[in-house]
Amino acid sequence: MKTAVAVCIGITAAQFFRLDFFVSSAIITILCVQNSKKKSIHSAISRFVACMLAIPFSYLFFEVIGYNPISIGLLLLLFIPTTVLLKVNEGVVTSTVIILHIYSTSSLTWPVVWNELGLIVIGIGAALLVNSYMPSLDKEMKHHQKKIEGYFQELLMDMVYILRTEEMKEDYGSKLKRTAKEVQFAKTLAFRDVENHFIRKENYYYKYFTIREKQLEIISRLFDEMVHVHGLDNQKKLVADFLEELSLCVHSGNTAMLFLNKLQNLENTIKQESLPTNWNAFEEQAHIYYVIKEIEQYLRIKKSLKVA
Repeated sequence: MKTAVAVCIGITAAQFFRLDFFVSSAIITILCVQNSKKKSIHSAISRFVACMLAIPFSYLFFEVIGYNPISIGLLLLLFIPTTVLLKVNEGVVTSTVIILHIYSTSSLTWPVVWNELGLIVIGIGAALLVNSYMPSLDKEMKHHQKKIEGYFQELLMDMVYILRTEEMKEDYGSKLKRTAKEVQFAKTLAFRDVENHFIRKENYYYKYFTIREKQLEIISRLFDEMVHVHGLDNQKKLVADFLEELSLCVHSGNTAMLFLNKLQNLENTIKQESLPTNWNAFEEQAHIYYVIKEIEQYLRIKKSLKVA
């Protein structure tokens, strides 16, 4: 919708000022419309600089070598590397439109220069005008946040099931992939929201989804470890009960400190039990201890989140 409105504005303005090749303002406009304010401004600057370079390049090649296809080929052969060197190669397509306009007129006079400059300013200006409005993404990000929290609850309960039954659910891998995909999409959405604000230093949702991404890595490692947890039924029950309680508190609030204290009490309880008397018992104890430390890391990551 914004692209359509911008094209309408661009062509109307170009026609109003009676510019030659006025429909070309639509091409410039379409190329400059981006999905965030920062990208839009960066695109506009790159295209403007590239177009300004295109005019003297056109004069140099067309007036010296002549208005023929060979001149266009040689011009682009030198012009494109120059835009890459100046990091404005995003504007190559837009500037090529300007170059072809000049080529079709077979002369480079001041009226032609002003005409092309007008097309550039109108095309870029129309795109910046419509891109000054960016709808809020908060509602959409909140929706993805709720979905991710639901997925995390399922994963934590699956771990509880493994500890209590010593059976691995077959669909845990697909659940991990589904959650990872949702987190990555939500993080991309949050980053787009970051690029729509010039003053805001922090974005709650971007940090939230980044934290969930790190926590998901820990959950993935925990599933791999759960396979090796056998014996020590009392300790497994304590960890399973803890994870079940934790699964009920997966939300945007920050209760990490509360659960860290509970986890410390759980660890102290386990430490009071008898030490392993053989190698197998030692391995079993090591797996339990590893699980506890991974859960601790999971909670410490969440602790760093400031509640919105």
